[in-house]
Amino acid sequence: MRVLLIIEQCNPEWASVPLVGYCFYKNISMHVDTTLVTHERNRPALEKAHPDRDIVYIGESDFIRKYYGFAEKLSKIGGNIIWPLYHTLTYPVYGEFNHLVYKKVSASILNGEYDVVHAITPMMPRYPVKAINACKNTPFVIGPVNGGVPFPKGFRQVARKEFSDLNFLRSVGRFIIPGYRETYENADYVLAGSTYTLNMIKELFAIKNEKIELLYENGIHDSFLKSAEDISERNNSTDKKFRLVFVGRLVPYKGADMLIEAMNILGNSVRNNISLTIVGDGSERNALEQQVKTLNLGATVTFTGWVEQHETLRFYSESDVFCFPSVREFGGAVVMEAMAAGLPCIVVNNGGIGEYVTEDTGFRIEPVSKEFVVQELASSIERLFVDRVLLANMSRNAIQRAKGFAWSSKGDAIIGIYQKLLAARSGK
Repeated sequence: MRVLLIIEQCNPEWASVPLVGYCFYKNISMHVDTTLVTHERNRPALEKAHPDRDIVYIGESDFIRKYYGFAEKLSKIGGNIIWPLYHTLTYPVYGEFNHLVYKKVSASILNGEYDVVHAITPMMPRYPVKAINACKNTPFVIGPVNGGVPFPKGFRQVARKEFSDLNFLRSVGRFIIPGYRETYENADYVLAGSTYTLNMIKELFAIKNEKIELLYENGIHDSFLKSAEDISERNNSTDKKFRLVFVGRLVPYKGADMLIEAMNILGNSVRNNISLTIVGDGSERNALEQQVKTLNLGATVTFTGWVEQHETLRFYSESDVFCFPSVREFGGAVVMEAMAAGLPCIVVNNGGIGEYVTEDTGFRIEPVSKEFVVQELASSIERLFVDRVLLANMSRNAIQRAKGFAWSSKGDAIIGIYQKLLAARSGK
């Protein structure tokens, strides 16, 4: 099978979307003959990892390079990026890439050199893919795409801090970006990274059930998966503090402030035997450290600052429970990683993370209000602290569920989709 993969952000040395794009590429290319089309910025890392691969690099004009620097500066206030504005202003950067990809590969697609064309990044459901215009006789797949999840009504103050009033720009783009609607309406198959996004895309573009599927965009590496034996000793140990861990950017919507507040209202018998490690950095760190000082929790809560992704494995392994009260999360790979390490997860039920966690693997808190989330965080922590049988059962169940999120499983699933589309084309 010959597959053309369009992955603008594809880099094994970077985090977030570029790393996710690369993991899809790596696991798909294990099964089929792939040609990757990606941005020139990814060349050094990809040539180091795959010097013999069929990879097409798309450069950018001097104008776009200068424009990007200008747009990035305009999108910042006090060093913090206003993401709705950033995505709007930087669209021309992707627009040029999209056009140059079409010029580069359209003839090859029309000549039947590929069996499937699959566009993976950008992963937000607001970008067109011009190459679909050449897919007259070739199945076209897009995704997994994820996004559009609104802030809960009870968290309007947090939403304002994240400049959510500018989210209307996403809707405007649907009408003014050329080829946007056609990309989704004419795609042979759409992969959605959350149930919310799946339903949104179905409604916006009247896509039938048989042409769209839920596939979480994040995955985990086998190195993160623990065995039941690995966690048994950890859960049975009584000579150490009960350890909680939070991993993520320290920005308003991630909810680390609510977790600290929950620590403060725990009963004395629990609080004196518990610790919280906050792994990550961001614009809210100073405020969070001040909150810890004000509440006199300095002996209970510690901050590590930013760490490399592979280092987070140690913090998961040394902890008992993962707490991640983010009120608006699309992917939330950290929850998958924590589950793979055998940690019961306490999350807010809004977006993808509420779908990863089940009643057998942790607790999902409805985002009613900040006060409600704080109370439920404290209640869930106390319950796991007291009931070590429940803790052990959730730990085992978390590992089993995490196995389904392994990158190898995702590669197999996508190959199955390709085969189904090709079989349908051939009438078999």
